[in-house]
Amino acid sequence: MKDKVVLITGGSSGIGEAAALAFAREGAKVSVAARRIPEGQETVRQIKEAGGEAIFVQTDVSKAREVQALVEQTVEEYGRLDYAFNNAGIEGPHFVPITDYPEEAWDQVMDINLKGVWLCMKYAIPHMLEQSKGAIVNMSSVTGLIGGRSGAPYCASKHGVIGLTKAVALEYATQGIRVNAVCPAVIRTELAERLFFSKPEMAKRVPGFHPMGRTGTVEEVAQVVVWLCSDAASFVTGHALPIDGGMIAQ
Repeated sequence: MKDKVVLITGGSSGIGEAAALAFAREGAKVSVAARRIPEGQETVRQIKEAGGEAIFVQTDVSKAREVQALVEQTVEEYGRLDYAFNNAGIEGPHFVPITDYPEEAWDQVMDINLKGVWLCMKYAIPHMLEQSKGAIVNMSSVTGLIGGRSGAPYCASKHGVIGLTKAVALEYATQGIRVNAVCPAVIRTELAERLFFSKPEMAKRVPGFHPMGRTGTVEEVAQVVVWLCSDAASFVTGHALPIDGGMIAQ
């Protein structure tokens, strides 16, 4: 991926940070976007320390003007855009019945998890069309493929990401742009720490959700994202790929 350019949202921690480092190791120039400035700058620092190239752009993916500015600044800095990993997301309230779920929380989850993915594709794809080639990976979840007993709006947003991914993949299938989604199960991230591992009883149960008997790592997801963007996956589009230790095969 030498001299290729990748834009990664939610790049300040977890899977986004791991993906930024993984792309940089493959030679890509990385545009890191996130709301948290110190953490986003730390991702860039790590890339530069390892000899790579990266910039940080503070971005709220739910706001069209900020996403447009992010894409334009990336292209202005590096002259092109080859890959996008639309990773930014929030969990919203979990373990809350839908009848008690606050409307404002619903709106926030949808704005970031679903609208944010749409906006990133809306503004990235025109630049990819200029070079007749590009690859996009959107962050969904195993809860985008199956239901769950808590966090229904999160589940709905991730189902929406898969529908959006498939539709856009078909729209641009003949124009050199591939669009896929990844669907991780429980990965050791800040989000998972809040949801599962802060509760001792839940933490004991979580590895057993997966037939492999363990949770996944951010690096394992990052490597799949890099592969989906690479030419090694040149005939893969419109796919929602589970990274789940066998969870949905049960």
